[in-house]
Amino acid sequence: MSDRNLLLEIVDALEAQGLDRDAYQLHRVIDIEALEQLVDSASDDLEVRFAVGAFCVLVTRTEVRVIARS
Repeated sequence: MSDRNLLLEIVDALEAQGLDRDAYQLHRVIDIEALEQLVDSASDDLEVRFAVGAFCVLVTRTEVRVIARS
Protein backbone atom coordinates (compact mmCIF):
# COMPACT_ATOMS: atom_id res chain seq x y z
CA MET A 1 0.00 0.00 0.00
CA SER A 2 1.13 3.47 -0.85
CA ASP A 3 2.10 6.07 1.74
CA ARG A 4 -0.05 8.69 0.06
CA ASN A 5 -3.22 9.89 1.74
CA LEU A 6 -5.61 9.77 -1.18
CA LEU A 7 -8.55 11.17 0.76
CA LEU A 8 -6.53 14.23 1.79
CA GLU A 9 -5.32 14.73 -1.79
CA ILE A 10 -8.90 14.64 -3.10
CA VAL A 11 -10.19 17.02 -0.41
CA ASP A 12 -7.28 19.43 -1.01
CA ALA A 13 -7.90 19.37 -4.76
CA LEU A 14 -11.62 20.08 -4.28
CA GLU A 15 -10.88 22.92 -1.86
CA ALA A 16 -8.41 24.39 -4.36
CA GLN A 17 -11.39 24.69 -6.73
CA GLY A 18 -13.35 26.61 -4.10
CA LEU A 19 -15.51 23.80 -2.71
CA ASP A 20 -16.00 23.98 1.02
CA ARG A 21 -15.76 20.67 2.92
CA ASP A 22 -19.37 21.15 4.01
CA ALA A 23 -20.54 21.40 0.38
CA TYR A 24 -20.25 17.66 -0.29
CA GLN A 25 -20.12 14.33 1.49
CA LEU A 26 -17.30 12.46 -0.19
CA HIS A 27 -18.12 9.15 1.51
CA ARG A 28 -21.45 9.16 -0.38
CA VAL A 29 -19.68 9.56 -3.72
CA ILE A 30 -16.76 7.13 -3.47
CA ASP A 31 -15.42 4.28 -1.33
CA ILE A 32 -11.98 5.73 -0.64
CA GLU A 33 -10.48 2.46 0.64
CA ALA A 34 -11.56 0.62 -2.52
CA LEU A 35 -10.21 3.46 -4.66
CA GLU A 36 -6.85 3.34 -2.85
CA GLN A 37 -6.60 -0.42 -3.39
CA LEU A 38 -7.51 -0.07 -7.06
CA VAL A 39 -5.04 2.72 -7.73
CA ASP A 40 -2.25 1.01 -5.78
CA SER A 41 -2.64 -2.25 -7.69
CA ALA A 42 -3.23 -0.84 -11.17
CA SER A 43 -0.93 -0.06 -14.05
CA ASP A 44 0.31 3.46 -14.70
CA ASP A 45 -2.34 4.17 -17.33
CA LEU A 46 -5.36 3.70 -15.04
CA GLU A 47 -7.50 6.78 -14.56
CA VAL A 48 -10.56 6.81 -12.31
CA ARG A 49 -13.10 9.61 -12.71
CA PHE A 50 -16.06 10.53 -10.55
CA ALA A 51 -18.26 13.57 -10.10
CA VAL A 52 -18.50 15.77 -7.04
CA GLY A 53 -21.03 18.51 -7.62
CA ALA A 54 -20.03 20.52 -10.68
CA PHE A 55 -16.54 18.98 -10.75
CA CYS A 56 -14.94 15.83 -12.12
CA VAL A 57 -12.23 14.25 -9.96
CA LEU A 58 -9.52 12.35 -11.86
CA VAL A 59 -7.33 9.98 -9.87
CA THR A 60 -4.24 8.22 -11.19
CA ARG A 61 -1.32 6.49 -9.49
CA THR A 62 0.57 9.76 -9.40
CA GLU A 63 -1.95 12.58 -9.13
CA VAL A 64 -5.40 13.87 -8.27
CA ARG A 65 -6.91 16.53 -10.52
CA VAL A 66 -10.24 18.33 -10.32
CA ILE A 67 -11.78 19.93 -13.37
CA ALA A 68 -15.11 21.66 -13.95
CA ARG A 69 -17.65 19.46 -15.70
CA SER A 70 -19.02 20.86 -18.92
